[in-house]
Amino acid sequence: MSARLGPYAERFAALAVANVTREYPYAPQRLLRGPEDLVPPRTYHPAFYGSYDWHSSVHMHWLLVRLLRRCPDRVPTDTVIGVLDGHLTAAHLTAEADHLLAHPSFERPYGWAWLLALTAECRALDGDVKSGDVKSGALKDAGERWADALAPAADAVAELLRCWLGKAAYPVRHGVHTNSAFALGLVLDSASAAGLAALTGPVERSLMGWFAHDRDAPVHWEPSGQDFLSPALTEAEAVCRVLPREEFATWLERFLPGLADFAGRAGLAGRAPATLLTPPVVTDPADPQIGHLLGLSLSRAAALRRLSAALPDGDPRIPVLAASARDHLAAGLPHAVTGDFTRDHWIATFAALALDGPPGGPGAVRGT
Repeated sequence: MSARLGPYAERFAALAVANVTREYPYAPQRLLRGPEDLVPPRTYHPAFYGSYDWHSSVHMHWLLVRLLRRCPDRVPTDTVIGVLDGHLTAAHLTAEADHLLAHPSFERPYGWAWLLALTAECRALDGDVKSGDVKSGALKDAGERWADALAPAADAVAELLRCWLGKAAYPVRHGVHTNSAFALGLVLDSASAAGLAALTGPVERSLMGWFAHDRDAPVHWEPSGQDFLSPALTEAEAVCRVLPREEFATWLERFLPGLADFAGRAGLAGRAPATLLTPPVVTDPADPQIGHLLGLSLSRAAALRRLSAALPDGDPRIPVLAASARDHLAAGLPHAVTGDFTRDHWIATFAALALDGPPGGPGAVRGT
């Protein structure tokens, strides 16, 4: 049982079930070449037709599996298993894989990464059931069943990812879906557990090629008006997955200088990197783009918590990062379940990351 996620499990499960089975409204992420392409979402996406868009559907499925794995006694197990069994079938996922391969830039890289995270979570659930960490019952063989069905789509993502990394000379650094660091960080969390460990090397080489020599992040530019990711923190979080602890501590001082000066929380306002350490102002939570900033609080909370865990023991930046993570979690968590579909179709996933660690589980946080 996850002590942090448990109190929210029932509400998050009900929300995710409603999302992934809700066909409309839906935003198709594809080019319409003619009237023949005007078809219902289920035609192309028999597994991931709900939750407004493909990537949100994928990570809401991830949320359901995470809840089964971490809080099985707090969720309606039979209902959740029924929904997942209905969506994560071999036929449905083969169709999803075919669509990915036929449209090689579709959902690149954010949706790709969440597909691998979902596959990894299913494998982790199966492992926890077999080890006895999760009582089997109705969950017996469920994780293995879903992971096996997902395998063709995960293999498709691996193929597409290798091709993309081979030609991606530059990272995408802004704070929305196409951010390179966030997606590749998810891939590093998930690849081995998803049965695709061979992806780790190419991903690490890309991250180091892009980011190893960065310094003095322009944190005064953050946040942008519709960010749900922090460009600086997602980069730092990706790099901490790759570098050894001491090397990362040195890299972080070059990249975000002055963090240690915020120990004691004094004189925080108006000084870099204060913009990263204080939750964003959200003037209209219901606005679809301004509302992204609610998710920014939660994605920052997860990143800040991981960064504090990645530093050497006794590093003066640890309490600064940990305190800021708590502030961001407190700012974002009340908005995870609101009754407004604009927010409810995605934010609870980021709340789960902030509460319960990365897709591979708390042990995937290096050094914990």
